[in-house]
Amino acid sequence: MAKIEKVELGMVDLVPKVKRTDAIQSFVSQETPIVTITDADGAVGIGYSYTIGTGGSSVMRLLIDHLVPRLIGRDADRIEAIWHELEFASHATTIGAITAIALAAIDTALWDLRAKKQGLPLWKLAGGARESCPLYTTEGGWLHIEAEALVEDALAAKAKGFAGSKVKIGKPHGAEDFSRLSAVRKAVGDDYEIMTDCNQGFAVDEAIRRAERLRDLDLAWIEEPLPADDIDGHIRLNRSTATPVAVGESLYSIRHFREYMQRGACSVVQVDVGRIGGITPWLKVAHMAEAFDMPVCPHFLMELHVSLTCAVPNGKYVEYIPQLDDLTGKKMRIENGRALAPSEPGIGIDWDFDALKARSIGEFNVTVTEKGL
Repeated sequence: MAKIEKVELGMVDLVPKVKRTDAIQSFVSQETPIVTITDADGAVGIGYSYTIGTGGSSVMRLLIDHLVPRLIGRDADRIEAIWHELEFASHATTIGAITAIALAAIDTALWDLRAKKQGLPLWKLAGGARESCPLYTTEGGWLHIEAEALVEDALAAKAKGFAGSKVKIGKPHGAEDFSRLSAVRKAVGDDYEIMTDCNQGFAVDEAIRRAERLRDLDLAWIEEPLPADDIDGHIRLNRSTATPVAVGESLYSIRHFREYMQRGACSVVQVDVGRIGGITPWLKVAHMAEAFDMPVCPHFLMELHVSLTCAVPNGKYVEYIPQLDDLTGKKMRIENGRALAPSEPGIGIDWDFDALKARSIGEFNVTVTEKGL
């Protein structure tokens, strides 16, 4: 047993490399909380999570004031016990994004620490189902991009061996979405997947109407068509269309996922480590999805999700959106359109500590060595 002796906190703010727009918002920054845990043996684990531009300071205050002080003196290998204790300690703010993002940064660091001490890459420690997973790209499919550019990006991705491309939908009229997607389908042929993402932009009747119009394009899925808390609406939509319905990036509890699956409100599970609260609950959702014969295609965080998608038997796709290029040395390895699971012990992210230091926001650089309440 090695107890936690020190926890270092920081946050960097990353500007997206390309303009990112969807049906309800535009991304202007990516706040990245980072947690570094050191145990009594001197072993170090590093974890992180993210926001899409708001809430980062609140996440950091929750970590600094309430969660991290509880880690000091704990056995770092008791990840399950720590996760539940921290969730209970913050029960007044759960279930929701701020708490989940904070828990995820801690939990990911603990798994990184465990994997390094056991000399295993995360994908093997968490299950070891396969060594690689197919990629689909989102970075060239944002809502503001014209049809010609969508086609060009999809053809380039197909040529690299990618399995598919995601195109954002939610134009003012369904005819615009249909036109853009039809152009892509005509160009890439029938042997290439087209995913769509609504970003919770529709009411249920409009979602049903648009899904019906897009039926003949044989889409891989329609993602987040409705507000995430409208389970009954998702049930109606899922029953009305042959196109799979994907949800997950805006769900923050394993029980939310259970209800979606149990009630037939989705067909594809997009559980996100940063939104569900870490690797510990992510794995539970993935295994639950296996019991419902549903694929797991996690949202975002490709540098981390490649390991988890490879860990479970129902991991289907990794979403290609480069996130950490400016903060890391080695990048995610890709061969013939497939993401390769990292071979190094830990979560497989090669942090550039000079870059982290240079981009760190000073007020959140905190080191905790004393136990809190």
